[in-house]
Amino acid sequence: MAKHDLTLACVPTDRTRPILDGTIEVPGLRLRHLPGEPEDIFRRALRDQEFDITEMSMSSHITVTARGDPHYVAIPVFLSRAFRHSGIFMRKDRGIREPADLAGKRIGIPEYQQTAILWIRGMLRDEHGIGVRDVEWFTGGVNEPLPGERIALTLPSGIKVIPIGPDRTLDQLLRGGEIDAVISTRVPACHDEPGSMVVRLFPDYRKVESEYFQRTGFFPIMHTLALRRRIADANPELPAVLFRAFAAARDRAIAELGMVNAFRVTLPWPAAVLEETRAVLGMDFWPYGFRRCYDEVATMTRYAFEDGLTPRRVVPEELFHPSTYELVANCYMLGG
Repeated sequence: MAKHDLTLACVPTDRTRPILDGTIEVPGLRLRHLPGEPEDIFRRALRDQEFDITEMSMSSHITVTARGDPHYVAIPVFLSRAFRHSGIFMRKDRGIREPADLAGKRIGIPEYQQTAILWIRGMLRDEHGIGVRDVEWFTGGVNEPLPGERIALTLPSGIKVIPIGPDRTLDQLLRGGEIDAVISTRVPACHDEPGSMVVRLFPDYRKVESEYFQRTGFFPIMHTLALRRRIADANPELPAVLFRAFAAARDRAIAELGMVNAFRVTLPWPAAVLEETRAVLGMDFWPYGFRRCYDEVATMTRYAFEDGLTPRRVVPEELFHPSTYELVANCYMLGG
């Protein structure tokens, strides 16, 4: 494979730093690394197709793929996963005691298409019978204003999505009682204030999220790795090369969690946390691979269709490069 000069935009995490700092090289590539935060990376990738290789919102990738003009094709490397039950914040004076009580409420979210929100809406629908039309959605920045949806959306009738504008925040609306709840990956500032009227819907969220995993088997995928489609078409071997390199970076991150001679992360009991995680989620707790994660991705495409993000239900095969369908990267025995 000829040497290529490509740009790589991704969030600097323990799963990507071995690539970003050159500890793990990607054969055949000279990478120009562009670390950043998800919101900025996704907007630049989706609006301007600015990067050759990019971390990508799964929800946005599903949405643009359904439109038939995706500039990127995904590789089943899932750079971000997170349970999101912890991200539902509510006012104590609105009669919300359980998830079903969110029906009929005014709920703030950063963006309608955000993957974290996709998962929570799907959970509310599947497990508590709350559809997207049962809520008024208010979109905007949580603690700082946002410019709006990263890509334009045309939603079916009956789905009420109201932008709050660039001069206000969801924290302000929640604090003032203009909305009843916020669902977000960021904690509203008012939640942490003494005597706050705002609390989590699931205070013991770790228990709730563990039970969710036991029911579904899902550790929700947030972001994937994506490659510019024309580069993949011209170099069909490249997606597999990237898959193997990023799988090796993930393996190194997990192995370092178990190193106790000198802790590699700034936590007092990292090895114990690793053991507890494996006890709940299993040894292969952060899986990469198309077949391994097929059911989870299929659930996401169903959620996107039910949310009105896509006019049809996308087949998971449409999202990923065909050369990656059979690739496997288990993390069973690392960091032990």
